[in-house]
Amino acid sequence: MTGRQPKHCLVLQLTACMITASATVAGATDARQVLSGKSHGWLRAVGKLEVPGQRYRDGRQSHYVEACSGTLVARPGRSEADIVITAWHCLEWYGDLSRPITFTVFTVSGEPLQREAYRLQDGGGMHADWAILRLQQAVPREQAPSLPIHERAANPELPVTMAGFSGDDGIGDSGDTLTFDPQCAITAQDTALGDTNCTAFKGASGGAVIQLSATGEARVCGVISQGNSEGRSTFVPVSSFRTALHYYLD
Repeated sequence: MTGRQPKHCLVLQLTACMITASATVAGATDARQVLSGKSHGWLRAVGKLEVPGQRYRDGRQSHYVEACSGTLVARPGRSEADIVITAWHCLEWYGDLSRPITFTVFTVSGEPLQREAYRLQDGGGMHADWAILRLQQAVPREQAPSLPIHERAANPELPVTMAGFSGDDGIGDSGDTLTFDPQCAITAQDTALGDTNCTAFKGASGGAVIQLSATGEARVCGVISQGNSEGRSTFVPVSSFRTALHYYLD
C-alpha cells in the first residue's frame, strides 16, 4: 500500500488516495489498444481532464495539475453535449476557482477540442467516487461524439471496454494517448462498486467503462475509480448516481 502522492502511481487506499486503475503486473499481458482511425470511434467521447490543485506541505502551498479522464455524455439523439462524468478524487484538491478545469476531446478529424468545465455535483468521497461537470460551451456531435448512459447496471456476463488517458510510459505515451482495454471482464459488482480485470494506469481515473448493447451501441456503465498492482481495476457504476445525472441531462 502507498499513500496519496500527486505525481506517482498509487494503489487501493480509502484515505488520501489518488489512483486510477491497475498497473500491469509482472508476467501479465497488456491488452490495451490505442485509439486510431475510425475503429471504436465512439471512444472519442472520452477526453483528457486537467484539474488545477493545491495542497499544503511543510507549511507551504504547492500547485499542480491533476491529470485525469472524463466522458462526454448525453441523451440519445441530442445534437450536442455539455455534461462530463469523472471521478470525485480527480477534483478532491480543486479549490482555486480562478484556475479553470479543462476538458479536451479529440475530434473526428483528430484535432484537440478544449472546453472549460465546472463542477455540478459529486459523491463527496471515495465511498462514492463520481462527479458530474458541465462544460462552459457544448460540443456539437459533428465534432465529437457523446455516449448514452446504460439504462441498468452492467451485465457481468458480458465484456466491457475500459478507456482513459493512462499516464504510463508504454503505449499510453505518458498520458497523451487515449488507450482502451477492449475485452475485459467484470469480476464482481454491487450497487456502489465494480471490479474488473481491465488494464489501465494513473491518468485513466474518471475514464469510461463501456458495454455494448445487443445492437452494438456503446453505453457508459461506469467511471474508473481505482486499482492495485495485482491486475484489479475498479469502477463506480453509473447506476449508483443515475438519478443525479439524469437531472442534469434533462
